[in-house]
Amino acid sequence: MPLYLTFALTLIGFVGVNAARVVLQLYGLELGATPTEVGILVALYYVCPLLLSLPAGAWGDRYGPRWPLLFSSVCGTCGLIIPYFVHTLPALYIAATLSGLSFAFFLVIVQNLVGILSAPEKRAQNFGNFSLVGATANFIGPLVAGFSIDHFGYPIACIIAAALALATGAMLLIWGQALPAGGGHHAAPRARIMDTLTDPPVVRILAIGSLVQLGTDLFQFYIPVYGVGIGLSASAIGSLLAIFAAASFIVRFALPRLVKRLGEDRLLAYSFGLAAVGFALIPLFHNLALLALVSFLFGLGTGCGQPLATMMMFSRAADGRSGEALGLRLTANNLIRVIAPAVFGVVVSAFGLPPVFYINAAMMGAGAFISRGKTAGSAQ
Repeated sequence: MPLYLTFALTLIGFVGVNAARVVLQLYGLELGATPTEVGILVALYYVCPLLLSLPAGAWGDRYGPRWPLLFSSVCGTCGLIIPYFVHTLPALYIAATLSGLSFAFFLVIVQNLVGILSAPEKRAQNFGNFSLVGATANFIGPLVAGFSIDHFGYPIACIIAAALALATGAMLLIWGQALPAGGGHHAAPRARIMDTLTDPPVVRILAIGSLVQLGTDLFQFYIPVYGVGIGLSASAIGSLLAIFAAASFIVRFALPRLVKRLGEDRLLAYSFGLAAVGFALIPLFHNLALLALVSFLFGLGTGCGQPLATMMMFSRAADGRSGEALGLRLTANNLIRVIAPAVFGVVVSAFGLPPVFYINAAMMGAGAFISRGKTAGSAQ
Protein backbone atom coordinates (compact mmCIF):
# COMPACT_ATOMS: atom_id res chain seq x y z
CA MET A 1 0.00 0.00 0.00
CA PRO A 2 2.62 2.67 0.87
CA LEU A 3 4.55 2.04 -2.36
CA TYR A 4 1.40 2.25 -4.49
CA LEU A 5 0.41 5.43 -2.66
CA THR A 6 3.86 6.84 -3.44
CA PHE A 7 3.45 6.03 -7.14
CA ALA A 8 -0.05 7.58 -7.17
CA LEU A 9 1.22 10.75 -5.50
CA THR A 10 4.11 10.86 -7.98
CA LEU A 11 1.83 10.53 -10.99
CA ILE A 12 -0.64 13.24 -9.94
CA GLY A 13 2.03 15.54 -8.53
CA PHE A 14 4.30 15.27 -11.56
CA VAL A 15 1.40 15.84 -13.98
CA GLY A 16 0.67 19.05 -12.08
CA VAL A 17 4.35 20.07 -12.03
CA ASN A 18 4.78 19.54 -15.78
CA ALA A 19 1.50 21.22 -16.65
CA ALA A 20 2.34 24.21 -14.44
CA ARG A 21 5.78 24.65 -15.98
CA VAL A 22 4.41 24.69 -19.54
CA VAL A 23 1.47 26.95 -18.63
CA LEU A 24 3.65 29.52 -16.86
CA GLN A 25 6.21 29.56 -19.67
CA LEU A 26 3.64 29.98 -22.45
CA TYR A 27 1.70 32.48 -20.32
CA GLY A 28 4.87 34.57 -20.06
CA LEU A 29 5.30 34.50 -23.84
CA GLU A 30 1.62 35.46 -24.24
CA LEU A 31 2.20 38.48 -21.98
CA GLY A 32 5.07 39.58 -24.23
CA ALA A 33 8.03 38.38 -22.20
CA THR A 34 11.41 38.36 -23.96
CA PRO A 35 13.53 35.15 -24.07
CA THR A 36 15.64 36.58 -21.25
CA GLU A 37 12.54 37.25 -19.11
CA VAL A 38 11.22 33.74 -19.81
CA GLY A 39 14.66 32.41 -18.85
CA ILE A 40 14.39 34.24 -15.53
CA LEU A 41 10.88 32.79 -15.05
CA VAL A 42 12.19 29.25 -15.55
CA ALA A 43 15.22 29.92 -13.34
CA LEU A 44 12.96 31.14 -10.51
CA TYR A 45 11.16 27.81 -10.68
CA TYR A 46 14.40 26.13 -9.56
CA VAL A 47 15.78 28.61 -7.00
CA CYS A 48 14.03 26.93 -4.06
CA PRO A 49 14.97 23.40 -5.20
CA LEU A 50 18.58 24.60 -5.41
CA LEU A 51 18.54 26.03 -1.89
CA LEU A 52 16.26 23.53 -0.17
CA SER A 53 16.64 20.07 -1.77
CA LEU A 54 19.41 19.08 0.66
CA PRO A 55 17.62 20.24 3.86
CA ALA A 56 14.31 18.89 2.51
CA GLY A 57 15.89 15.46 2.18
CA ALA A 58 17.33 15.69 5.70
CA TRP A 59 13.98 16.84 7.12
CA GLY A 60 12.25 13.94 5.39
CA ASP A 61 14.77 11.52 6.93
CA ARG A 62 14.09 12.98 10.38
CA TYR A 63 10.36 13.71 10.42
CA GLY A 64 8.99 11.37 7.77
CA PRO A 65 7.43 12.18 4.38
CA ARG A 66 3.83 13.13 5.18
CA TRP A 67 4.18 16.68 6.46
CA PRO A 68 6.83 17.82 3.94
CA LEU A 69 4.58 16.52 1.16
CA LEU A 70 1.55 18.36 2.60
CA PHE A 71 3.62 21.54 2.72
CA SER A 72 4.52 20.94 -0.93
CA SER A 73 0.84 20.60 -1.85
CA VAL A 74 -0.10 23.87 -0.13
CA CYS A 75 2.73 25.82 -1.81
CA GLY A 76 1.92 24.44 -5.26
CA THR A 77 -1.78 25.21 -4.92
CA CYS A 78 -1.28 28.76 -3.64
CA GLY A 79 1.35 29.58 -6.24
CA LEU A 80 -0.80 28.59 -9.21
CA ILE A 81 -3.91 30.41 -7.97
CA ILE A 82 -2.09 33.79 -8.16
CA PRO A 83 -1.96 34.05 -12.01
CA TYR A 84 -5.70 33.37 -12.14
CA PHE A 85 -6.35 36.71 -10.43
CA VAL A 86 -3.29 38.76 -11.50
CA HIS A 87 -2.38 38.67 -15.19
CA THR A 88 1.12 40.17 -15.09
CA LEU A 89 4.67 38.90 -15.48
CA PRO A 90 5.58 39.63 -11.80
CA ALA A 91 2.63 37.43 -10.77
CA LEU A 92 4.09 34.64 -12.90
CA TYR A 93 7.46 35.13 -11.18
CA ILE A 94 5.79 34.68 -7.77
CA ALA A 95 3.88 31.64 -9.05
CA ALA A 96 7.08 30.08 -10.41
CA THR A 97 8.89 30.64 -7.11
CA LEU A 98 6.11 29.06 -5.02
CA SER A 99 5.77 26.19 -7.47
CA GLY A 100 9.52 25.66 -7.19
CA LEU A 101 9.24 25.63 -3.39
CA SER A 102 6.62 22.90 -3.73
CA PHE A 103 8.81 20.95 -6.14
CA ALA A 104 11.84 21.21 -3.83
CA PHE A 105 10.09 19.11 -1.19
CA PHE A 106 8.03 16.86 -3.43
CA LEU A 107 10.70 15.34 -5.67
CA VAL A 108 13.32 14.48 -3.06
CA ILE A 109 10.71 13.00 -0.68
CA VAL A 110 9.01 10.71 -3.21
CA GLN A 111 12.35 9.56 -4.65
CA ASN A 112 13.55 8.67 -1.17
CA LEU A 113 10.27 6.92 -0.36
CA VAL A 114 10.76 4.55 -3.29
CA GLY A 115 14.19 3.57 -1.99
CA ILE A 116 13.02 3.21 1.63
CA LEU A 117 10.00 1.08 0.71
CA SER A 118 12.00 -1.25 -1.54
CA ALA A 119 13.85 -4.37 -0.48
CA PRO A 120 17.44 -4.36 -1.84
CA GLU A 121 16.65 -7.01 -4.44
CA LYS A 122 13.61 -5.00 -5.64
CA ARG A 123 15.17 -1.54 -5.53
CA ALA A 124 16.27 -1.36 -9.18
CA GLN A 125 12.87 -2.62 -10.35
CA ASN A 126 10.99 -0.13 -8.18
CA PHE A 127 13.17 2.81 -9.23
CA GLY A 128 12.52 1.72 -12.80
CA ASN A 129 8.77 1.71 -12.11
CA PHE A 130 9.12 5.14 -10.49
CA SER A 131 10.81 6.45 -13.62
CA LEU A 132 7.98 5.00 -15.75
CA VAL A 133 5.45 6.84 -13.59
CA GLY A 134 7.50 10.02 -14.07
CA ALA A 135 7.64 9.50 -17.84
CA THR A 136 3.87 8.95 -17.93
CA ALA A 137 3.37 12.22 -16.03
CA ASN A 138 5.77 13.98 -18.40
CA PHE A 139 3.57 12.77 -21.26
CA ILE A 140 0.25 13.80 -19.70
CA GLY A 141 1.33 17.13 -18.16
CA PRO A 142 2.17 19.04 -21.37
CA LEU A 143 -1.00 17.72 -23.04
CA VAL A 144 -3.09 18.92 -20.11
CA ALA A 145 -1.35 22.31 -20.32
CA GLY A 146 -1.68 22.70 -24.08
CA PHE A 147 -5.33 21.68 -24.38
CA SER A 148 -6.31 23.63 -21.25
CA ILE A 149 -4.78 26.79 -22.71
CA ASP A 150 -6.36 26.33 -26.14
CA HIS A 151 -9.83 25.50 -24.80
CA PHE A 152 -10.10 27.52 -21.58
CA GLY A 153 -7.35 30.15 -21.63
CA TYR A 154 -4.33 30.72 -19.41
CA PRO A 155 -6.07 31.63 -16.11
CA ILE A 156 -8.22 28.47 -16.09
CA ALA A 157 -5.18 26.40 -17.10
CA CYS A 158 -3.47 27.67 -13.93
CA ILE A 159 -6.48 26.60 -11.84
CA ILE A 160 -6.40 23.12 -13.38
CA ALA A 161 -2.72 22.76 -12.46
CA ALA A 162 -3.49 24.05 -8.95
CA ALA A 163 -6.24 21.43 -8.58
CA LEU A 164 -3.71 18.67 -9.26
CA ALA A 165 -1.43 20.00 -6.52
CA LEU A 166 -4.42 20.18 -4.18
CA ALA A 167 -5.34 16.57 -5.01
CA THR A 168 -2.01 15.29 -3.66
CA GLY A 169 -2.72 17.06 -0.36
CA ALA A 170 -6.15 15.45 -0.13
CA MET A 171 -4.62 12.01 -0.71
CA LEU A 172 -2.07 12.60 2.05
CA LEU A 173 -4.76 13.68 4.52
CA ILE A 174 -6.76 10.53 3.80
CA TRP A 175 -4.05 7.87 3.41
CA GLY A 176 -0.82 9.57 4.51
CA GLN A 177 -0.65 7.71 7.85
CA ALA A 178 0.35 4.60 5.87
CA LEU A 179 3.67 6.20 4.95
CA PRO A 180 6.72 5.39 7.12
CA ALA A 181 7.77 7.61 10.01
CA GLY A 182 11.05 9.50 10.08
CA GLY A 183 14.21 8.24 11.73
CA GLY A 184 14.36 11.10 14.25
CA HIS A 185 18.10 11.75 13.74
CA HIS A 186 19.63 15.18 13.38
CA ALA A 187 21.01 16.52 10.12
CA ALA A 188 24.51 15.50 9.12
CA PRO A 189 27.32 17.87 9.98
CA ARG A 190 28.85 20.00 7.29
CA ALA A 191 32.02 17.92 7.35
CA ARG A 192 30.04 14.85 6.29
CA ILE A 193 28.70 16.66 3.23
CA MET A 194 32.21 17.77 2.29
CA ASP A 195 33.43 14.18 2.68
CA THR A 196 30.75 13.12 0.21
CA LEU A 197 31.78 15.81 -2.26
CA THR A 198 35.39 14.61 -2.20
CA ASP A 199 34.36 11.08 -3.23
CA PRO A 200 35.28 10.90 -6.97
CA PRO A 201 32.53 8.40 -7.94
CA VAL A 202 29.92 10.61 -6.27
CA VAL A 203 31.23 13.70 -8.06
CA ARG A 204 31.04 11.80 -11.35
CA ILE A 205 27.45 10.74 -10.64
CA LEU A 206 26.58 14.36 -9.82
CA ALA A 207 28.16 15.56 -13.07
CA ILE A 208 26.38 12.95 -15.19
CA GLY A 209 23.02 13.58 -13.54
CA SER A 210 23.38 17.35 -13.90
CA LEU A 211 24.19 17.10 -17.61
CA VAL A 212 21.20 14.85 -18.25
CA GLN A 213 18.99 17.27 -16.32
CA LEU A 214 20.44 20.22 -18.24
CA GLY A 215 19.69 18.62 -21.59
CA THR A 216 16.16 17.61 -20.58
CA ASP A 217 15.27 21.01 -19.12
CA LEU A 218 16.69 23.06 -21.96
CA PHE A 219 14.86 20.89 -24.48
CA GLN A 220 11.59 21.42 -22.59
CA PHE A 221 12.37 25.13 -22.27
CA TYR A 222 13.34 25.89 -25.86
CA ILE A 223 10.84 23.71 -27.71
CA PRO A 224 7.99 26.07 -26.62
CA VAL A 225 10.08 29.14 -27.51
CA TYR A 226 11.02 27.62 -30.87
CA GLY A 227 7.44 26.45 -31.48
CA VAL A 228 5.99 29.91 -30.83
CA GLY A 229 8.61 31.37 -33.15
CA ILE A 230 7.57 29.13 -36.06
CA GLY A 231 3.84 29.56 -35.41
CA LEU A 232 2.86 26.31 -33.67
CA SER A 233 -0.23 26.25 -31.45
CA ALA A 234 -0.10 25.50 -27.72
CA SER A 235 -1.61 22.06 -28.39
CA ALA A 236 1.07 21.29 -30.99
CA ILE A 237 3.84 22.38 -28.61
CA GLY A 238 2.32 20.29 -25.83
CA SER A 239 2.18 17.33 -28.21
CA LEU A 240 5.90 17.65 -29.01
CA LEU A 241 6.72 17.58 -25.30
CA ALA A 242 4.39 14.62 -24.83
CA ILE A 243 6.13 12.70 -27.64
CA PHE A 244 9.45 13.36 -25.93
CA ALA A 245 7.96 11.91 -22.73
CA ALA A 246 6.55 8.89 -24.58
CA ALA A 247 10.03 8.05 -25.88
CA SER A 248 11.39 8.39 -22.32
CA PHE A 249 8.71 5.95 -21.16
CA ILE A 250 9.67 3.40 -23.81
CA VAL A 251 13.39 3.50 -23.03
CA ARG A 252 12.75 3.36 -19.27
CA PHE A 253 10.49 0.36 -19.73
CA ALA A 254 13.43 -1.39 -21.39
CA LEU A 255 15.98 0.00 -18.92
CA PRO A 256 16.73 -3.22 -16.95
CA ARG A 257 17.38 -5.15 -20.18
CA LEU A 258 19.49 -2.34 -21.62
CA VAL A 259 21.64 -2.11 -18.48
CA LYS A 260 22.13 -5.87 -18.48
CA ARG A 261 23.12 -5.90 -22.15
CA LEU A 262 25.20 -2.71 -22.43
CA GLY A 263 26.27 -1.82 -18.89
CA GLU A 264 25.62 1.51 -17.19
CA ASP A 265 28.52 3.47 -18.66
CA ARG A 266 28.07 2.38 -22.26
CA LEU A 267 24.33 3.01 -22.03
CA LEU A 268 24.92 6.52 -20.65
CA ALA A 269 27.39 7.29 -23.46
CA TYR A 270 24.85 6.21 -26.09
CA SER A 271 22.17 8.26 -24.35
CA PHE A 272 24.23 11.44 -24.46
CA GLY A 273 25.09 10.76 -28.11
CA LEU A 274 21.41 10.57 -29.10
CA ALA A 275 20.67 13.73 -27.12
CA ALA A 276 23.46 15.54 -28.96
CA VAL A 277 22.04 14.50 -32.33
CA GLY A 278 18.55 15.61 -31.26
CA PHE A 279 19.72 19.09 -30.26
CA ALA A 280 21.66 19.50 -33.51
CA LEU A 281 18.64 18.57 -35.65
CA ILE A 282 15.99 20.83 -34.08
CA PRO A 283 16.94 24.11 -35.87
CA LEU A 284 16.87 22.35 -39.24
CA PHE A 285 13.11 21.66 -39.21
CA HIS A 286 9.90 23.71 -39.13
CA ASN A 287 7.57 20.83 -39.96
CA LEU A 288 5.58 19.44 -37.00
CA ALA A 289 5.96 15.79 -38.06
CA LEU A 290 9.74 16.09 -38.41
CA LEU A 291 10.01 17.91 -35.08
CA ALA A 292 7.97 15.09 -33.54
CA LEU A 293 10.55 12.58 -34.81
CA VAL A 294 13.37 14.67 -33.32
CA SER A 295 11.51 14.90 -30.02
CA PHE A 296 11.13 11.13 -29.98
CA LEU A 297 14.84 10.65 -30.71
CA PHE A 298 15.79 13.07 -27.94
CA GLY A 299 13.49 11.29 -25.48
CA LEU A 300 15.14 7.97 -26.28
CA GLY A 301 18.50 9.58 -25.56
CA THR A 302 17.78 11.23 -22.22
CA GLY A 303 15.11 8.89 -20.84
CA CYS A 304 17.40 6.52 -18.95
CA GLY A 305 19.98 8.98 -17.57
CA GLN A 306 18.10 10.25 -14.52
CA PRO A 307 16.90 6.83 -13.26
CA LEU A 308 20.46 5.51 -13.47
CA ALA A 309 21.87 8.54 -11.61
CA THR A 310 19.18 8.27 -8.91
CA MET A 311 19.79 4.57 -8.30
CA MET A 312 23.56 5.01 -8.17
CA MET A 313 23.28 7.90 -5.72
CA PHE A 314 20.88 6.03 -3.43
CA SER A 315 23.22 3.01 -3.38
CA ARG A 316 26.08 5.19 -2.08
CA ALA A 317 24.03 6.81 0.71
CA ALA A 318 24.84 6.11 4.36
CA ASP A 319 22.18 4.23 6.33
CA GLY A 320 19.30 6.53 7.31
CA ARG A 321 20.61 9.40 5.16
CA SER A 322 19.35 8.47 1.71
CA GLY A 323 17.12 11.53 1.54
CA GLU A 324 20.14 13.71 2.23
CA ALA A 325 22.16 12.01 -0.53
CA LEU A 326 19.34 12.42 -3.05
CA GLY A 327 18.93 16.02 -1.87
CA LEU A 328 22.59 16.61 -2.67
CA ARG A 329 22.07 15.23 -6.18
CA LEU A 330 19.02 17.44 -6.70
CA THR A 331 20.94 20.46 -5.40
CA ALA A 332 23.57 19.91 -8.09
CA ASN A 333 20.86 19.47 -10.71
CA ASN A 334 19.04 22.60 -9.66
CA LEU A 335 22.20 24.69 -9.66
CA ILE A 336 22.31 23.97 -13.38
CA ARG A 337 18.59 24.63 -13.70
CA VAL A 338 18.87 28.08 -12.12
CA ILE A 339 21.92 29.23 -14.07
CA ALA A 340 21.29 27.75 -17.52
CA PRO A 341 17.91 29.32 -18.50
CA ALA A 342 19.07 32.83 -17.59
CA VAL A 343 22.44 32.42 -19.32
CA PHE A 344 20.98 30.89 -22.48
CA GLY A 345 18.18 33.45 -22.50
CA VAL A 346 20.86 36.13 -22.88
CA VAL A 347 22.51 34.08 -25.66
CA VAL A 348 19.18 33.85 -27.51
CA SER A 349 18.60 37.58 -27.18
CA ALA A 350 22.07 38.31 -28.58
CA PHE A 351 22.51 35.64 -31.27
CA GLY A 352 19.13 33.99 -31.87
CA LEU A 353 17.92 30.50 -31.11
CA PRO A 354 19.99 28.14 -33.35
CA PRO A 355 23.34 28.67 -31.56
CA VAL A 356 21.76 27.53 -28.29
CA PHE A 357 20.81 24.18 -29.81
CA TYR A 358 24.31 23.65 -31.19
CA ILE A 359 25.95 24.62 -27.89
CA ASN A 360 23.78 22.10 -26.09
CA ALA A 361 24.58 19.44 -28.66
CA ALA A 362 28.26 20.00 -27.85
CA MET A 363 27.54 19.74 -24.12
CA MET A 364 25.71 16.44 -24.59
CA GLY A 365 28.73 15.23 -26.56
CA ALA A 366 30.87 16.14 -23.55
CA GLY A 367 28.49 14.07 -21.41
CA ALA A 368 29.15 11.05 -23.63
CA PHE A 369 32.88 11.52 -22.96
CA ILE A 370 32.39 11.81 -19.18
CA SER A 371 30.25 8.67 -19.16
CA ARG A 372 33.11 6.49 -20.35
CA GLY A 373 34.77 4.31 -17.73
CA LYS A 374 33.40 2.66 -14.63
CA THR A 375 31.04 4.27 -12.12
CA ALA A 376 31.08 3.06 -8.56
CA GLY A 377 27.73 2.23 -7.09
CA SER A 378 26.06 -0.10 -9.54
CA ALA A 379 22.42 0.45 -10.31
CA GLN A 380 21.93 -3.23 -10.92
